[in-house]
Amino acid sequence: MVLCLSCTTGCLFRSHTVPPKRSDVPLKTATQDELVAKIDELAASVQTMNATVDVDTTVGGEKKGKVTEYQQIRGYILVQKPAMLRMIGLLPIVRNRAFDMVSDGNRFELSIPPKNRFITGTNQVTKLSDNMLENLRPQVIYEALLMPAIDRQNEIAVIEQGEQQVLDPRSHKTTSQPNYHIVVLRRGAGGGWHLYRKVYFSRANLEPYRQTVYDDKGAITTDARYSDPQDFGGVRFPSLIEIDRPQEEYSIAIKMVKLTLNEPLKPEQFQLEVPPGVTVTELK
Repeated sequence: MVLCLSCTTGCLFRSHTVPPKRSDVPLKTATQDELVAKIDELAASVQTMNATVDVDTTVGGEKKGKVTEYQQIRGYILVQKPAMLRMIGLLPIVRNRAFDMVSDGNRFELSIPPKNRFITGTNQVTKLSDNMLENLRPQVIYEALLMPAIDRQNEIAVIEQGEQQVLDPRSHKTTSQPNYHIVVLRRGAGGGWHLYRKVYFSRANLEPYRQTVYDDKGAITTDARYSDPQDFGGVRFPSLIEIDRPQEEYSIAIKMVKLTLNEPLKPEQFQLEVPPGVTVTELK
């Protein structure tokens, strides 16, 4: 039978060469412990942040039936660990304040001067609003800006090998390139474990370029991408952070215009006063 098959090769099947579709960029290797150490090192390298940023916001998608792209605004972001964040957005052209938002990690306050509104609430969204921007919580921005370290008591980190699509510098075509994922499992309230986040590392430079965060049902809540890392006062930090929230259908791109890291910030810089005559609304 083997002899018959070999004699009739041309009739039964044919073969052809497959050109390589992978990037030939030299790749670096790392162990699980080395990549976890990089996450911890990155988390420890930034304690405070004072940034001037350009912010692009997109709302909508398949659920909404349309996509709305808002005009880019100039803004300011202050961050101080363990959980403090303040973000100010300016109106285009006139540069008056469009909003002023403060969060301590659990609760937030939001002032909207053009609408004479002051809103407070928690960082937890239990029911989505039809107004997608009302689902935005400052803690989402905080966690995307400052990637947390691995919590050894409540989290388990394992390594996974995967692939990413990159632009080949020679052919200028999209091609595949092997990468690493650090998969983080978190202990739930009932003692069980669930997928919490993945940190994606490029093997060209062993730097993280993406982080996905999951809910306890395994659905992606945040997909953050990091690009164009630069040296800011001795700390290598991405100058563009793109945050996608697929369940709420909104995306925020934060581009660093000016960034100062690890300089002291004052407590009053994270205090927001209620303007006179403005009614405070508790966002449910």
